[in-house]
Amino acid sequence: MFLFRRNGPRVTVDEAHSRTSGDRPDAVLLDVREKPEWTAGHAPGAVHVPLTELVAGATLPAQARGRPLVVICRSGHRSQQAAKLLAGRGAQAVDVEGGMNAWAAAGHPVVDERGNSGQIA
Repeated sequence: MFLFRRNGPRVTVDEAHSRTSGDRPDAVLLDVREKPEWTAGHAPGAVHVPLTELVAGATLPAQARGRPLVVICRSGHRSQQAAKLLAGRGAQAVDVEGGMNAWAAAGHPVVDERGNSGQIA
């Protein structure tokens, strides 16, 4: 279920998980937090591009180009900015309400850079 807010469409963490996990995900989970946050803990299979790099004009990694994007950060603020920026570039992008804090609270997996159990920084 998409939630529409003043800043654009949002999805719940459960919808984000179902859309970006499994054998045939229909979207890419794009994490826009900074490198230390990503290293401490992120969703398995997520693609990482910090918001600061997107704002500076960075392109998406190959595995995210031309695919629907579900954008996540720590709490949902930066992901709203990133989704709006990406939509302005022609991407189909929604952000995750509550971010990685809500993701972890819902019991969805979080791994560190080595694939071990991670934490939200």
